[in-house]
Amino acid sequence: MGELSTLVLTIALFLGGVVSGFSGFAFSAVSGVILLHFLEPLVAIPLMMCCSIASQISSLVVIRQFVQWRESAPLLIGGAGGIPIALYVLTLTNAHVFRILVGIFLAIYAIYMLTKPACGIFRQAASPVIHTLVGFAGGLVGGLTAMPGALPIVWCDLRGVSKEHQRGEVQPFILIMQAFAIILLVCTPGTLSADLLPVLPLAIPAVVAGTLVGILLWGKIDDAKFRYSVLSMLLIAGLILIR
Repeated sequence: MGELSTLVLTIALFLGGVVSGFSGFAFSAVSGVILLHFLEPLVAIPLMMCCSIASQISSLVVIRQFVQWRESAPLLIGGAGGIPIALYVLTLTNAHVFRILVGIFLAIYAIYMLTKPACGIFRQAASPVIHTLVGFAGGLVGGLTAMPGALPIVWCDLRGVSKEHQRGEVQPFILIMQAFAIILLVCTPGTLSADLLPVLPLAIPAVVAGTLVGILLWGKIDDAKFRYSVLSMLLIAGLILIR
C-alpha cells in the first residue's frame, strides 16, 4: 500500500469513527465509500467489520451507563436468526435489488421524518415480541447490506426515545451482530484475505481516535439535534445503498 493510499485509508477510517461515535452507527456507510475504491472487497468488507466492532466497543465503554441490555436482548435474539438467513440468501441470489429497495425505504423515511416533529407514535408498542421482530429484520438487512443498525434506529425514532436510550439499546445490537458476522466469516474458508492483518494495526487506532471525537460531539447536542443528525445519516446511508 502506497503512502497516498495509507493516508486516504487513515482519513476514511477516522471519519467513519467520528460518524459512528457521534451517531452510534453508519461507520460502513461513510468509510466504505472510500475504502472500496482503494481495497479489494475481500479486504475492505472484513476490515470495515473489524473497525466497526472497535468503534462500537470504544463507544460502549464511554456510554456504558446508558446501555439497555434488557431491551437489547430481544433485538439480539431476533438478529441472531436474521443474519444466517441473509447469508444463505446471498449464496442463492444477487442482493443488489434488495439493497436498492432498503436504500429507497431509508431515504424516503428520513426525508419524511425530517419534516415532522418527533412524536413517538409507537411508544406503547415496545413489546419484547415486536423488539424481536425488529431485531430479526435488522439482522436480515444487516447481513445483506452491512448496516444492521438501520432498522433498529428507525424503530427507536418511531418510539421517540432519548438519544441516550437509543445509543444504549442499538449499539450492543450492532456490536454483537457484527461480531457474529465476523465469526461466520472466519468459519467460512476463503472469505478472509491475508492482506487484512497488516492493515489492522494502522486502522484500529484511527477508528478509536475518530470514535472518541464523535462521542465528545454527541455529548454537546440535545435530543432534537441528535434526531436530525441521525435522520440525515439514514438519508445518506439510503442514498449510498441506492447508488
